[in-house]
Amino acid sequence: MHLSPIARIPFLLRAQKLEREALQADVQQRKVLAWLLRTAQGTAYGKAHGFAGIREYDAFARQVPVNSYENLRDDIDRMRHGEKDLLWPGRIRWFAKSSGTTGDKSKFIPVSPAGLHDTHYRGGFDTVAFYLKNHPESRFFDGKGLILGGSHAPNYNEKHSLVGDLSAILIENINPVANLFRVPAKETALLADFEIKRDRIARETLHQNVTSLSGVPSWMLSVLHRVLELSGKDKIDEVWPNLEVFMHGGVAFTPYRKQYEHIITLPGMHYMETYNASEGFFGIQDDPADPSLRLMVDYGVFYEFIPLDELDSAHPQAVPVWGVETGRNYAMVISTSGGLWRYLIGDTVRFTSTRPYKFVITGRTKHFINAFGEELIVDNAEQGLAWACQETGAMVLEYTAAPVFMDDEARCRHQWLIEFSRPPADLAQFATLLDRRLQEVNSDYEAKRFKDITLQQLELVQARPGLFHDWMKQRGKLGGQHKVPRLSNNRDYIDPLLKLNGETTGI
Repeated sequence: MHLSPIARIPFLLRAQKLEREALQADVQQRKVLAWLLRTAQGTAYGKAHGFAGIREYDAFARQVPVNSYENLRDDIDRMRHGEKDLLWPGRIRWFAKSSGTTGDKSKFIPVSPAGLHDTHYRGGFDTVAFYLKNHPESRFFDGKGLILGGSHAPNYNEKHSLVGDLSAILIENINPVANLFRVPAKETALLADFEIKRDRIARETLHQNVTSLSGVPSWMLSVLHRVLELSGKDKIDEVWPNLEVFMHGGVAFTPYRKQYEHIITLPGMHYMETYNASEGFFGIQDDPADPSLRLMVDYGVFYEFIPLDELDSAHPQAVPVWGVETGRNYAMVISTSGGLWRYLIGDTVRFTSTRPYKFVITGRTKHFINAFGEELIVDNAEQGLAWACQETGAMVLEYTAAPVFMDDEARCRHQWLIEFSRPPADLAQFATLLDRRLQEVNSDYEAKRFKDITLQQLELVQARPGLFHDWMKQRGKLGGQHKVPRLSNNRDYIDPLLKLNGETTGI
């Protein structure tokens, strides 16, 4: 008996509701803000900032400052020690540990019951809803979903309170019915040692009917390669012939697409991007033909956006969603049902549509290269690498880049450290193509490259196989939602990587 036709009914009903609400996003967002303020008005933060008297967005923006994690750190630490009614009503038991790409120090993001169910689980449900709407022939529920998660650990000495990767929190609290449709076993999914977990996941799923994959592309690719090793097969098609979709998020998919297409050649295979983070679930790709993400406006998250070119000004002005313009880069600011108030999440986006609101992720507020006025962002890097790979047949596994401020010959440039799964025949040609494409997609970079006056052509260093894996392991950041920092305005990441690669740094 095929379960998919029956199981899909509630998902299709939700998809229909999402379509009806698509053009009422402004109304939805005003309702979300009113609910957040009303719910949290009795908290310490709500009282301090006069939530009870706020009736419209402009007053909210005047009375509540834009916050970084550092601004909220003390309150969050008190919440971790069991204090209640600080940033959000009640006592928070779960904290998503996130280092992301913002440095080595961990952030602990409060995850309330409302945030867990109305944001994160709803995001997962809606991802499936959009997928089934777009693919009525799907047999999604006739097999199992391989969901790749992280791990968790006790939170201080607080009883029943834990910290961990968001994915581990979701697996720990998932509806038991959902376990009928997912693999691996819970105890395997929550293992802390990624290398042991990777092997056990592969062994547990080898003979399962896996129809979907969910997780971070880099870590999922590692699991799939282990599946191929154990099975002795060349293609995942031979192991899981009914596999039909990979729902991915956490990092840009562009560097990994060719590698997935190389080991998964099923004609009906689909790839679907989501924007889910420890802080919330923000976007879903609702159209297979459009890489933009639908902004999810009824998840208990209120959005604001600061134009990126104003972010470092003395008084940057945020706008609500109804004030955004297409084609402009914004830093995202969120207020959530976990108590993050006007929180600068660190990601940058560009809207491609406002009816409905759709966007692409363009990078990080702290992860770009602007050492010489070139303002190179991750979106530029992804476009450049995709072009160079297309022209040379190469495949990029991991990469990072940073400025060389001045070498012995007084030359400045960008230095790229790239680990290839399929190297180009000519590294110099790859570097030239990448540099040329970066100039085409970024006028500031092009201007600084003019006649090599400010910037010379980028330098490409080929990483040895496994370099980034070894570096992440060395830092205790294998698996989960940990990410390789793509671009940096300093050499804090690239120099240790070059040393591990056997290169001389000292630049």
